[in-house]
Amino acid sequence: MTDPPLSRRADAVRNRQRILEAARTAFADTGPETSMAEVARRAGVGMATLYRNFASRRELLEALLTDEVDAVCAAAATVEGESPGDRLATWLRRFFQYVTTKRPVVIGLVEDTDRTNPVFDTRGRMLAAGQPLLAAAQDAHQIDGDLDLGQILDLVVAIAKIPGTPQYRQPILDAALAGLRRRGT
Repeated sequence: MTDPPLSRRADAVRNRQRILEAARTAFADTGPETSMAEVARRAGVGMATLYRNFASRRELLEALLTDEVDAVCAAAATVEGESPGDRLATWLRRFFQYVTTKRPVVIGLVEDTDRTNPVFDTRGRMLAAGQPLLAAAQDAHQIDGDLDLGQILDLVVAIAKIPGTPQYRQPILDAALAGLRRRGT
């Protein structure tokens, strides 16, 4: 008989979540060079608690990236909108937000070129999550079938890389998403 997996104490779960939230904010504020000490300070935990939850900086970065990818993929199944085309556009906007905010985490991970790194496995998950949205929008004749989801995600990523503020890039994203609409709809 196998023992059931040990569940984490409620305070340990809260500490882990506080660390992840603090790290997400710290990396967004100060970039990929954010120290573990800064993360611990922002989370209000000691270094021992930080390292008990994340044995290394890489492990923390991987957890941040995995959480964000999980959230974007889950959003594909729960996204709202009046039509399939609206739901696809809403999810693409969420994907755009992910692309523009994950950069410091990815830069921190890419320093290590190990191909088992989760940063190299996100595209397949995004394609699998978004494909039903694209298929529904195309089946409803709301989105042209000229592009596949990989090309559409590449378009969104390219817009996210344009230098400038979010306010500068937003109308560019809006124009690109409007251009996906089937002509005549």
